[in-house]
Amino acid sequence: MAERSRLRRSISRWADAGDQHARDMRRAYGDDSLNRIGEAPEREPVRLRGTLRTVTLRPRGGVPALEAELYDGTGTVTVIWLGRRRIGGIVPGRSLEIRGRIGRHDGHRVVYNPRYELMP
Repeated sequence: MAERSRLRRSISRWADAGDQHARDMRRAYGDDSLNRIGEAPEREPVRLRGTLRTVTLRPRGGVPALEAELYDGTGTVTVIWLGRRRIGGIVPGRSLEIRGRIGRHDGHRVVYNPRYELMP
């Protein structure tokens, strides 16, 4: 029982740290022309900024595809670069700004082949 509560405290600290990072990013890079991921419209041009949580190589239809999860504290979106196995600087924990259109694939919000800028 004590181990379970220790685990809950650890997970809670990790979640709080992630939320704090997202708040710090919004404060540091505050920009009225940015969309928040959780509120961004689908099938319209958007500009999103967040932190990459995961980066995975996942082939789609026999074509290599680099897939990443972008998080900004309000939500997540999957970013997919088709035909790419690796992109320099695209690693978990990296802050990134993307421009593209959000669509849906298998019920998940995705942006294919966005323009991107690595943030410091």
